[in-house]
Amino acid sequence: MEFSPFNNVVKLCIQGMSMEEAKHTEEALNLFMQAWNEATDDHEHFLAAYYIARNQEAISDRLTWLEAALSHALKLNDDTVKSALPNLYLNLAKCYEALGDSDKSHRYADLAAVLGEKPSDTGPFYHGTKAELPVGALLTAGGNSNYQSELTMNHIYFTALVNGAGLAAALARGDGRERVYIIEPMGSYENDPNLTDKKFQVTRRVPIAPQWH
Repeated sequence: MEFSPFNNVVKLCIQGMSMEEAKHTEEALNLFMQAWNEATDDHEHFLAAYYIARNQEAISDRLTWLEAALSHALKLNDDTVKSALPNLYLNLAKCYEALGDSDKSHRYADLAAVLGEKPSDTGPFYHGTKAELPVGALLTAGGNSNYQSELTMNHIYFTALVNGAGLAAALARGDGRERVYIIEPMGSYENDPNLTDKKFQVTRRVPIAPQWH
């Protein structure tokens, strides 16, 4: 699926994530449910179910939505979805463990471990924003969110998908032109189980390389 700012399901999921960061769980869940109801294909249903699941308090409800997400994910041959599978399997394992089904819990934990041993993305990586940044600039965590100015960001987010960075730039606050930069992480980073699980969070700093056109 193309990560287009015109895809309403993607937009709803990003808005829901902003509500999650602001601790507005009910508003976030309403947005994810709207995304599910508007989804028309397996990829969109996977995204919506993935986020609905993590906003369920009851273990049985969380399991139902995780299984729905997995069902749609397994119908897709998509690298962005495959990268989310380890975290999806791990969450399924936790649910089954909590429900006392050790066999299924171990089965999903083993699947998560096997997929988690595969090499992580090595780049190139991209960062989308409306800010104009010079070559060699260093990005550090602690600034205001591009999407909600009242929120302080604890990480710098970047992606191995240029279209994903383009979407972030399109949705960022501000009147400037949309910009996608090629970046090089200077600290440790890890998969973040968000929209695609192909974004990463940097714990230290990121120098900006020449701008992508």
